[in-house]
Amino acid sequence: MSEWFDEVYQDNLRLGLRVLKHVYHSQSKFQTIDIVDTEMYGRALALDGCFMTSDKEEFFYHESLVHPVLCSAPCIEKVLIIGGGDGGTSREVLRYAEVQNVRLVEIDGEVVEACKEHMPHIGGSAWQDPRLDLRIEDGVAYVKQEQSGIYDIILLDSTDPIGPGVGLFNREFYAECKRLLKPHGVLALQSESPVMMPKGFASIQHNLRAVFPKVFPYFGPVPIYNTGIWSWTYASAEATPHETNAARVNMIVPGCRYYNEAVHRGMFAVPNYVKGLLHSDPLTLEKQTDNKVKAAPLA
Repeated sequence: MSEWFDEVYQDNLRLGLRVLKHVYHSQSKFQTIDIVDTEMYGRALALDGCFMTSDKEEFFYHESLVHPVLCSAPCIEKVLIIGGGDGGTSREVLRYAEVQNVRLVEIDGEVVEACKEHMPHIGGSAWQDPRLDLRIEDGVAYVKQEQSGIYDIILLDSTDPIGPGVGLFNREFYAECKRLLKPHGVLALQSESPVMMPKGFASIQHNLRAVFPKVFPYFGPVPIYNTGIWSWTYASAEATPHETNAARVNMIVPGCRYYNEAVHRGMFAVPNYVKGLLHSDPLTLEKQTDNKVKAAPLA
């Protein structure tokens, strides 16, 4: 009998992946960590029962978080990544010769070590790059104590706003991130699915718009997520994503499996139902609920 990892149960939906081998299991101080070999996506990482990434489709997520920002931001020399313990975001950032320093702040050191050992493809050469400064710390606490105006880019590569990731999705945290950025700096983050988590997505947008003058959600697929469409958001005091840096695009695109300049333009097109969420009343949203998500065991 085949073993399945049923990631979530919802009222009318059950999704899972066929598991060939359970490679790693641990209960860290913060969360349950599982690494499994799957029929569909190869080796995959799950945290607290929800899939985060996998060898065969990780490029959709990591290229989407990184390249729309680094190909359009005015300056990309100094980058802060909060989360991203699998190493994929660092790998993509460090492909840019202009990047001088990347500080990766990850709360759970067990995630980093498990991914280094069992999913080395994700981080690749990033773990050996001398520009990478890894800190095993709470990202919320780190941002509060860091000095102002020192980063060109901040990337929030977090889990959903539950468990260890909950503190990375409120207005106060976004204001602290803005304080750390230079005037031209850009904050970018994964911002949930407008289909499955409309309340969460809209709340993120409203909170960002209360802090940053310029906020641009953008969209794309992440096959291992069960939502059909995912979102990321670009926020800045001054910068916009509309004009790309041709030299950076020409340098980075040959090594990409998803991102290119046409994809960049298309990602920032906002569907009508999302426009409705962006113009919704925050007080009305508070009375709504997102689709229920419940982790299920291997069976």
